[in-house]
Amino acid sequence: MNFLKKKHSFKNTNIYKILIIKILYYSFLIISSSLFLSSCIKVITVPQNTNPSRDNNILLGNPSNANTTDEDNYLMNKSQFVLAYNRSRGSANWVSWHLSKAWKGTTERTNNFKSDNTLPTSWEKAISTDFVDSGFDRGHLCPSDDRDGSVEDNEATFLMTNIVPQAPKNNQGVWVDLEEYCRKIMDAGNELYIIAGVYGKGGSGSKGGKNNTIADGKIAVAASLWKVIVILPVGTDDLNRIDENTRIIAVNIPNKQAVEDTKWGDYRLSIKDLEDLTGYDFLSNLPKSVQKTIEGRKDDGPTIKVSMMR
Repeated sequence: MNFLKKKHSFKNTNIYKILIIKILYYSFLIISSSLFLSSCIKVITVPQNTNPSRDNNILLGNPSNANTTDEDNYLMNKSQFVLAYNRSRGSANWVSWHLSKAWKGTTERTNNFKSDNTLPTSWEKAISTDFVDSGFDRGHLCPSDDRDGSVEDNEATFLMTNIVPQAPKNNQGVWVDLEEYCRKIMDAGNELYIIAGVYGKGGSGSKGGKNNTIADGKIAVAASLWKVIVILPVGTDDLNRIDENTRIIAVNIPNKQAVEDTKWGDYRLSIKDLEDLTGYDFLSNLPKSVQKTIEGRKDDGPTIKVSMMR
């Protein structure tokens, strides 16, 4: 009897050994096959698109919640830029646009200042001669040189809805310096999202004194002009590429002759400070966590040296 038990036990042990060997063998085959297939599969990495494109002019948000029913916060969506027009002021509250090499070309400056006939027909419209002998320049919010890809694009920047009364020393000095800086940033391999606007009333032009309006009260004169600039290396999916390390410049520059010989870097402030001043909500399409970090920071980057913002 004991002999039979031992024989049966020995037989079971052999069966277990055979099962274990088979399991190890098939496991080896599966692992080997997987490694072989992995070595045969070519991993394709999709590179980031570095070709400049014409992107959404209001991608980062509508800071005043402009719409088509509010006469003093009237949304106008053009191919070249988006703006919020203020009927009471006779000019825009702000203009928003995207800048990359895709918008650039060799079109000459058209200098064709004209009324914007896309405003409601019953509204009084600014005309170029409203600025004659006013002491103020016809100042662009979206610059002519940012839209020289075609005659149509450039002419859009001379619509009077894109023009505000601007002190000549501001317009031809510190303001144009910042515009040129933005284009140098672009030339270095970047794209920019820019929004520029006006704040308050009471500017000082070439005739001196403080002016709240020109053209017999038709057009308000701002106390200051502000600008917000978001800088990214050329790419795609821009909204999701903005993070705590993205360079953002905000300035608020007095609309007066006294800014002569100053630098735009002297007028930098945080987005949060500009929001407190204007009541607008900038960069509203970004996640709140990102907004909180970047909006409380004042830019201290270079104002002359330009490099690719990686």
